[in-house]
Amino acid sequence: MFTLDQLRGFVAVAEELHFGRAAERLRMTQPPLSRQIQKLERSVGVQLLERDNRTVELTTAGAAFLTEARRLLGLADGALDHVRRIHAGSAGTVRIGFTATAAFGVLPSLLNRVGAAHPEIDLDLHELVTRDQIDGLLTGDLDLGLARPPFDTTTFASRVLQREALLLAVPTTHRLATSRSVSAEDLAHEPLIMHAPTRARYFYDLVVRLIPIAEQNVVHSVSQVLTMLWLVAAGRGVAFVPESAVRLGIEGVTHRRIAGLPPAPVELHLLWLREASNPALRMLLDDVLVADR
Repeated sequence: MFTLDQLRGFVAVAEELHFGRAAERLRMTQPPLSRQIQKLERSVGVQLLERDNRTVELTTAGAAFLTEARRLLGLADGALDHVRRIHAGSAGTVRIGFTATAAFGVLPSLLNRVGAAHPEIDLDLHELVTRDQIDGLLTGDLDLGLARPPFDTTTFASRVLQREALLLAVPTTHRLATSRSVSAEDLAHEPLIMHAPTRARYFYDLVVRLIPIAEQNVVHSVSQVLTMLWLVAAGRGVAFVPESAVRLGIEGVTHRRIAGLPPAPVELHLLWLREASNPALRMLLDDVLVADR
């Protein structure tokens, strides 16, 4: 098999058509360059150059091989450069978990910012609830999460990406659809579409902490906000959703403020292992953290 040095020597001679100039270009002497070309010709089994004491010319086979030699050298140089960029963090893959609500909230802008700053970092996306994201981070299946608290701060580092209001979603024909805001008393006898206490634990805990809920009023428990909104549109009840859900524009649903709540109790965090070693992740985090300060 031929070597990369032999290919580089051949390309230099083929382009200069002069062994002396090619050797000078490669910062070597002429005799070892001549030996490289001879070894290359033995490896490929054909004569690549016609040479005498005065001239050097490419054979027909040599002209064809020159194209392939340049391509192979380009691939080799590109592979080395790619490996170095992966090591430095400017290339590679970052596997990102995200909640469904993040997909119509902060995720698109985050992806655009990362793509503009680091187009050679591949972003592998996985839609998962927070619990599954935490499992994925711990097993190494994910590098980064867009998740809801709480989490173990000794194991995970995090940064708040978004704080937003909690709204009430009602059918557009509902009596509360024309109210500027609603109170807990307005909901005393309303059928409720609630977040599932296990699969949507963050929202479930948040709602029961902020709003007195009558369990007998719960008609459905689901894990996805989009499902809740479709059920609201169908007239099955009212639901508590993050303000970013308004962007979905589900026909037949109206969103109203809830009196007495904190202005932005819903949090979304960027989450990663404190011991994470992926260089591309570190590069991405540095840029995101700097951009968000």
